[in-house]
Amino acid sequence: MSEQTENNERGVVIVGAGMAGVQTAVALREQGFTGSVTLLGAEPHQPYDRPPLSKAVLLGKAEDSAFDVDFEGLGIELRLGTEVTGLRAADRELDTEAGPVPYGVLVLATGAQPLTLPGTEGVPGVHLLRTLDDAARLRPVLAAAPRAVVVGAGWIGAEFATAAREAGCEVTVVEAADRVLAGALPAEVAEPMARWYGEAGAELITGAKVAGIEEGRVLLADGRALPAGAVVVGIGARPATGWLAGTGVELGPDGSVTADAYLRTSLPGVYAVGDCASFPSGRYGTRLLVHHWDNALQGPRAVAANILAGEPAEVYDPVPYFWSEQFGRFVQYAGHHGGADTLLWRGDPGGAAWSVCWLRGGVLVAVLAVGRPRDLAQGRKLIEAAVPVDPSKVADPATPLKSATA
Repeated sequence: MSEQTENNERGVVIVGAGMAGVQTAVALREQGFTGSVTLLGAEPHQPYDRPPLSKAVLLGKAEDSAFDVDFEGLGIELRLGTEVTGLRAADRELDTEAGPVPYGVLVLATGAQPLTLPGTEGVPGVHLLRTLDDAARLRPVLAAAPRAVVVGAGWIGAEFATAAREAGCEVTVVEAADRVLAGALPAEVAEPMARWYGEAGAELITGAKVAGIEEGRVLLADGRALPAGAVVVGIGARPATGWLAGTGVELGPDGSVTADAYLRTSLPGVYAVGDCASFPSGRYGTRLLVHHWDNALQGPRAVAANILAGEPAEVYDPVPYFWSEQFGRFVQYAGHHGGADTLLWRGDPGGAAWSVCWLRGGVLVAVLAVGRPRDLAQGRKLIEAAVPVDPSKVADPATPLKSATA
């Protein structure tokens, strides 16, 4: 019996029952895998989608966001409330509180965990927004419409501020950097987006470090105290990989599992996918760590194909994509603008709809679209095709992007 056949007979075990883990299990069955598939989830809930947490679930428009997957019908064993604490690669076993779990092939899909503000643990009224339980705790708080302070003006901070304003809360957003989306977009692109806060009736304070949080108020380093009936911390997330230290799985400086182009880890028979894994992008010539929904949807298909083949079969090199709904606007982004040499605007950033395109060597590498979904869809195809474009056509908002090839 070959090692691959033996491993497949021992089955695939997937750690993490979020989007990446669930989609890996489903993709294995869709692609014809007949061995056992076990999905281990740390939370007690049926696996669910995260984007609605900051929108429909938070505002009480939906009870939950469970995936519509027939796990039993697909022959996927679902073990919920099972936290994995260790990995012993030599034995091909995982350690859990319920005892060891053997695997033939292992997929790491543990996602990311939110960063916390030091000293805020246990302080009443301080919330994170990452899990269904987080949303459940926040929903009645928002319904009471307290004065809310959001720490962090990134994507999640803007989305929460949007929901809080919709719920009738007075909102102040505090950001340590001197601008919104400092880690995500260039200053000139983020600048018009900062105006959205005030237009929506939310106060934005940038360049302000939080010195501490007490019940009912947020203390800033400059001495100001902001009254707060609720505090939501949205300062980013880090791959949930602490439990892998010392296991032989190589981790990067950012804590991500350093997967290869086939999403294999440094250990034989172990793959990694989704928010917990970085991968080398041939398209962009750099290693990417993508904390977005689409990556957790697309990566599992490559993992499943490579598991079934038993050898490197499908390279994972996507055009990253994500969207954000904030302050009445639909924001979409495709690509990776790091390394771009040209930035072009399409439309007036002071208006309701505009886009930004990034080129490198005359080729479109990224597009940000605000209320211009066609720009996103057509731009994404141009990025995938990697064909030269005419900058004058790209910069003309009346010219469809699909017609902007050189």
